[in-house]
Amino acid sequence: MSAPTHIAVVDDETEITVLLGRYLESQGFRVSQLHDGAALLRLMTADPPQLVLLDLGLPGEDGFAIARQLRERSHCGLVIVTGRGDAVDKVVGLEVGADDYVTKPFDLRELLARIKAVLRRTAAASPGAPRSVHRFAGWQLDTAARRLVDAGGHEVALTTGEFGLLAALLENAGRVLSRDFLLEHTRGREAGPFDRTIDVQIGRLRKKLEADVDDPQIIKSVRGAGYILVAPVTPG
Repeated sequence: MSAPTHIAVVDDETEITVLLGRYLESQGFRVSQLHDGAALLRLMTADPPQLVLLDLGLPGEDGFAIARQLRERSHCGLVIVTGRGDAVDKVVGLEVGADDYVTKPFDLRELLARIKAVLRRTAAASPGAPRSVHRFAGWQLDTAARRLVDAGGHEVALTTGEFGLLAALLENAGRVLSRDFLLEHTRGREAGPFDRTIDVQIGRLRKKLEADVDDPQIIKSVRGAGYILVAPVTPG
């Protein structure tokens, strides 16, 4: 029997961590309840979780800075759960490497669905995952290792969301993929009318892949339709 998936819940409100802890444990997860960024960073060394639920509003701490430190240390799933629903905060959260952004108040079942969607994407990087290598425009993506390498053999780090998006584009190379398709495929949910999640992730990927982000030659936009990966892809 495999060990239960470990989730860290980081929120300064004990009521929130207890609520989420009990609910997630009832769904078969192992939960660590934490109340500050320092405790989270210690946990990442002592007992690394597969996924972190992080509140941005920790007193005296910059939630975005904690997210950056977490992303520098780990490829674990990262879901920001916060009362800060401003669109700018959401974009910044995604830009620092969060895989999803959930605003309070939230429905526990919806949060669970978001968690499972992120875990499905991170499972693609597990040692037992089917090995598949995609070569394109001088780049190479190993889906089992979740490892992106440039033409010089240098590894370029990807967040879980970036990896899932790039893998979807490579698997459907030459096809125009709508934002709704990409969001459903990578995050397990439909796009809202003002949801910029995919646009932000595409922008991050272009900064890593393209020689000129203002004239992309790998991932192109199709006005009113979505995105297409136009570079030839060789599976390995």
